[in-house]
Amino acid sequence: MTLGNLTGISALADVESRSISAENPTGEPGQGARRTEGTGAHAARDLGQGWKVSPSIEIGPGETATLADIAGSGCITHIWLTTHVDHWRRLVFRGYWDGDAAPAIETPVGDFFCSGWGRFAQVNSLPVAVNPIGGFNCYWEMPFQSQAQLTIENTHDEPVVVYFQVDYWLGAVPDKSAYLHAQWRRSNPLQSATVHTLLDGVEGPGHYVGTYIAWGVNSSGWWGEGEVKFYVDSDDEFPTICGTGTED
Repeated sequence: MTLGNLTGISALADVESRSISAENPTGEPGQGARRTEGTGAHAARDLGQGWKVSPSIEIGPGETATLADIAGSGCITHIWLTTHVDHWRRLVFRGYWDGDAAPAIETPVGDFFCSGWGRFAQVNSLPVAVNPIGGFNCYWEMPFQSQAQLTIENTHDEPVVVYFQVDYWLGAVPDKSAYLHAQWRRSNPLQSATVHTLLDGVEGPGHYVGTYIAWGVNSSGWWGEGEVKFYVDSDDEFPTICGTGTED
């Protein structure tokens, strides 16, 4: 299906739809709503199995939790996640494709969902939607050939509760499908008349799909003017693409 419209939604595809959550951590068929223990067990005590017994996970201080570990070929199509606003910068989200030791995605949870300041601001876009109050949704396509793994590290000194769901399909991935990569950088503070690098060191075929920026102004005489430059392939001193500035 084409991103942004319903073109092709009626076409049948030879894939299997799956979903991973705290209620079905493997995504396997018929394994949802089977939990008898979990973060919602007390609230569901009069309802029992099948009634939101395990809606979330608790991640201990300094621990890393695996949200999804998917074997085979397929594509993640949607991630929903919510946690207390205090944890948006304390949790580090990582994604690994096809057994790579280094993460292709490594960014604080809030920043990955375009919420970098630890305060709710509604986001309404094709790839990312943040809904009142703080429900994160991501619709980036994340294809993989043999494995996909998503993790969250809790860098806080207290336990953190995370609600999540990962929707995906299993099946043959089209040729020339690109992997999703995302990284996070911060300059704090950024000295006057210096450069903050958004992205660097990327090699091989691919295309750039966007950057989310959150900045704070430390000077009353600066209006947010900063030229964004794209240095591509053999560019050296001067870039191929240069806009008129972030203020515009």
